[in-house]
Amino acid sequence: MGISAESGIGRTPLSSTTPRLWRPLCISDAIRIVMSFQIRPLVVHTMGRLFLHSFVHKEISMEILLGLIAVVLIGGYVWYVTLIGRRNRALEALSSIDVQLRKRHDLIPNVLKIAQRFMEHEKELLTEVTELRANAMSDYDKSDPAAVKNHIEAERHLQSGMMRFFATAEAYPELRSAETMVNAQETYSEVEGHISAARRFYNAAVTDLNNSVQIFPGSLIANMAGVQQMPFYEIEEAARAPVDASDFLK
Repeated sequence: MGISAESGIGRTPLSSTTPRLWRPLCISDAIRIVMSFQIRPLVVHTMGRLFLHSFVHKEISMEILLGLIAVVLIGGYVWYVTLIGRRNRALEALSSIDVQLRKRHDLIPNVLKIAQRFMEHEKELLTEVTELRANAMSDYDKSDPAAVKNHIEAERHLQSGMMRFFATAEAYPELRSAETMVNAQETYSEVEGHISAARRFYNAAVTDLNNSVQIFPGSLIANMAGVQQMPFYEIEEAARAPVDASDFLK
């Protein structure tokens, strides 16, 4: 039996079940393989680095933000503590002034009682000083700056009234030579010296307090904490030196 050329003897025919691996590679297949084994790891590596950088950068930013918040909170608390401390120191200084002022208040009636026997024609002045003393002794709220200012103003008027009293007493030689009056004037001069020292201490404390309240962020913190500026204890220029009653009764 003869074999024809058409029978395909000597060749290996390709069946439909032959694997694709054994088929010739086209350009698209080559590109796909290269991308699978070379480019993809590079892309994955690059994307990983970008993600890690973004995460680390975000973490650092959060740390900085938290640090800034901590600094603000600590600074605000320190300023608050400073404000409260300086307000308390100013109130303490005000109380020290009141202690000395009460000594003045207690001494004035004795001085006026002694003067009454010699200054019969000065009843109006004596009455005025008595009323000024009563006004200065009125209770007030130390935490209210307006009330403190009114209290200081009343004390200033009383001091001015006493200076007028001692100036008028110069015209009464018998009063100047009275032993009881001499003792009273020495005590009064000593009290006025203590008041002057307490006033300087108070004004220094008020200066520290008001500076803390006025300077930002103290103004904001003081407003939240209810801390207010306090008035200075200012007196007339002529009365800045401690009153020495003996200067009037010589």
